[in-house]
Amino acid sequence: MQAARLTNILPIRAAEVDGASANYASDGEGDSSIGNGFRVPVQEIRNIVDAPPLPTLSFSPQMDKMLFLKRRSLPPLADLARPEEKLAGLRIDGKCNSRSRMSFYTGISIFQILDDCTLGPEKEVYGLPTGAKINFSTWSNDGKHLAFSVRTNEDDSNNHMLRLWVADINSGEARAIFQSPDICLNTIFDNFVWINSSTLLVCTIPYSRGEPPRRPLVPFGPKIQSNEEQNVIQSRTYQDLLKDEYDEDLFDYYATSQLVLISLDGSMKIVGSPAIYTSLVPSPDENYLLISSIHRPYSFTVPCGRFPKKVDLWTADGKFVREICDLPLAEDIPITHNSVRRGKRSIQWRADKPSTLVWVETQDGGDAKMNVSPRDIIYSESAEPLPNEFPLILHKLDLRFNGISWSDDSLALVYESWYKTRRTRTWHISPGCENVNPRILFDRSFEDVYSDPGTPMKRQTPLGTYVIAKFKKTGDEGTYLLLSGSGASPKGNIPFLDLYDLNTGSKERIWESDEKKYYETVVALMHGQDGGEINLNKLKILSSKESKTENTQYYIVTWPDKKSHQITNFPHPYPQLSSLKKEMITYKRKDGVQLSATLYLPPHYDPVNDGPLPCLMWSYPGEFKSKEAAGQVRGSPNEFAGIGPTSPLLWLARRFVILSGPTIPIVGEGNEEANDRYVEQLVASAEAAVEEVIRRGVAHPDKIAVGGHSYGAFMTANLLAHAPHLFCCGIARSGAYNRTLTPFGFQNEDRTLWEAVNTYVDMSPFIAANKIKKPILLVHGEDDNNPGTLTMQSDRFYSALKGHGALCRLVILPFESHGYAARESVMHLLWETDRWLNKYCVANSSDGHQPVVAESTAVGAVEEDDAGTQAAQVIYKSSLW
Repeated sequence: MQAARLTNILPIRAAEVDGASANYASDGEGDSSIGNGFRVPVQEIRNIVDAPPLPTLSFSPQMDKMLFLKRRSLPPLADLARPEEKLAGLRIDGKCNSRSRMSFYTGISIFQILDDCTLGPEKEVYGLPTGAKINFSTWSNDGKHLAFSVRTNEDDSNNHMLRLWVADINSGEARAIFQSPDICLNTIFDNFVWINSSTLLVCTIPYSRGEPPRRPLVPFGPKIQSNEEQNVIQSRTYQDLLKDEYDEDLFDYYATSQLVLISLDGSMKIVGSPAIYTSLVPSPDENYLLISSIHRPYSFTVPCGRFPKKVDLWTADGKFVREICDLPLAEDIPITHNSVRRGKRSIQWRADKPSTLVWVETQDGGDAKMNVSPRDIIYSESAEPLPNEFPLILHKLDLRFNGISWSDDSLALVYESWYKTRRTRTWHISPGCENVNPRILFDRSFEDVYSDPGTPMKRQTPLGTYVIAKFKKTGDEGTYLLLSGSGASPKGNIPFLDLYDLNTGSKERIWESDEKKYYETVVALMHGQDGGEINLNKLKILSSKESKTENTQYYIVTWPDKKSHQITNFPHPYPQLSSLKKEMITYKRKDGVQLSATLYLPPHYDPVNDGPLPCLMWSYPGEFKSKEAAGQVRGSPNEFAGIGPTSPLLWLARRFVILSGPTIPIVGEGNEEANDRYVEQLVASAEAAVEEVIRRGVAHPDKIAVGGHSYGAFMTANLLAHAPHLFCCGIARSGAYNRTLTPFGFQNEDRTLWEAVNTYVDMSPFIAANKIKKPILLVHGEDDNNPGTLTMQSDRFYSALKGHGALCRLVILPFESHGYAARESVMHLLWETDRWLNKYCVANSSDGHQPVVAESTAVGAVEEDDAGTQAAQVIYKSSLW
């Protein structure tokens, strides 16, 4: 794992637009319900969305330098409107030969971390072309160079392709590494990797590949899929799949790479034949390469992750050594949780050894419904085994393999879990000691966050890999680990560091977040690539610190005095909300399950003088196996209120009370399936939340709106159908409303429609469309690629609602996917939401005589006649519900 992969440690927030090309209308408060063009919300919301973006941080492998990777604001819709190919579950920008809709960095600054834990002066990376768009930044193992891709004007045929650049960290100078401008990156899958500190292996576009294939005017023939062998093949509703032979050819065209070795001095060597390379992993000793690729036959049923997969071993200079495996097409992986692909999987290098391979093989045929012991076996062997040398069995597991962390011959931690029971176990194995038996360190339910012991801290080795760090105390011969945990508790999360004695299992808490005011977390060890155990008195960590009203800053904490040295000073992104009030509240459902939520009150709110306010409840249900786990508190009351560009917290600026993330646990204990009582538990959870905010006197009982995204939108529609007494209106974004259209499972439901017909039907708000009488705003991206939430779901749900005279509105955002990215889309979404809340929540009245301008033709909506004139009928609220 490269050090650069630790980098995204700051929340993404919206900021100013660079050259957006929106057709914006004004933000007037009038009822422009059927006007054309994009709208923008009121200024107080825009000001928050336009807060300048904070940079992303990246640390060198030696932890002695830090980068600020500067980010742009929300992209213009024109970026999303670029042509893209939808192939094998991917979306490809053909002009760039990359995944489409990539975000990027706009600049890089370098800071030296001095011995006194302060930062040296800022050094800008220079030499980049004007308008450079930077991606895939990766440190060399010696920390002296940074490799990254650059593209510029995507409308210029000479500059839209991605090219490989390197920056000298000491000087800050950047340059293109290939002398020829015709050598461009192929980043559909893997892109480039440092083989050593002076050489990279790069996926390039084959120089002679020519123009992309053209769709024939006359088809090859009919589109035929056949299952005459009567195989049982079940799959989720994947999108963007291959459809015909032309799509297969087009996928080959864009995904095929030519591997090239390139040195910092410019010398290069073409290695291997063109293929669809998906992963390039050098061995820790830099002598070998683990090369993964996919090949035909392809599938029209599953995405490319299930295509035939070949894994080969090469030398570092590109010579084939041997085949590790060649896995067939995997269309038939069961939909049951914990079902996996047959054959070798999780193939990896052992991080603490020069060139030892490790992999896992299932013993149940990949089918989680099969009861066998063991279920998984972990194997190991050298890169080039001797004749008659067989793989070594490292460990056998009765649950499903869930990862492994290496330290040395005496210590590796193996993780296994099982979704059906929520069980997780952590094993201590000694991979170099055959006479030492494995032992269980932790055996618990992963739903039980209160019992989470934490995760061992890792350090980087001189080989550039990450291993579990070992610690020692002065005058103590014991072996210790540092466990970093979230510290979930009834009072909220209180992150911690525990010194864990590997021999006795005893723990000593050596650091803990300040639970009274601040929320602090451990980000990483600040120790470089020095090998061996770390003396606890010389411990140095990177931590983050924030409060309800103070945004995240980063610190270096040094032992033994635990002194904190602040290294960032980011400004508050929205000071107008710096005095908001935040409280983590708990309450109970009628069946006794404890629930929790985060309650936000607008700045300067006075319950005595202001009284109850309009309230927006925003949530997302979750499934649990036990009431006790469902009732545990998650999150911290002291976390900073990070507000993304589509966050419901934006309405704090409009004097709303926000009930964020009220827990909606759907519990199925024992052999009971949670979703068999979905509606009952959903309504009970919502009732408890609404009753609590009314009891506190902060929310007006007639002015409580409900909303959610994806599965939260599904929740919203169900609540308006089955609990209309609780809410005045709803906002449902990118949801799925008819579960019969996802017949082979959805969310965490792994029974098929035919196995649980009543559950699928009872959970579908589409079936209950005739019961929805409260106003509902549906929003969906036109190009939603999330399995299950096809845009068709909102189209058909709207038709069902309209067919029953419901007060509803459907907004389809052009070019948007499951989440919304473009500035025009985001601003219009916020305008629609603000308008809906003001019209059907703020203006709502319990007297039954509040006039409402309806928008469904069945109840007298605003209509446009053939001449383009608008006619509005005013009806009374009492006739709607």
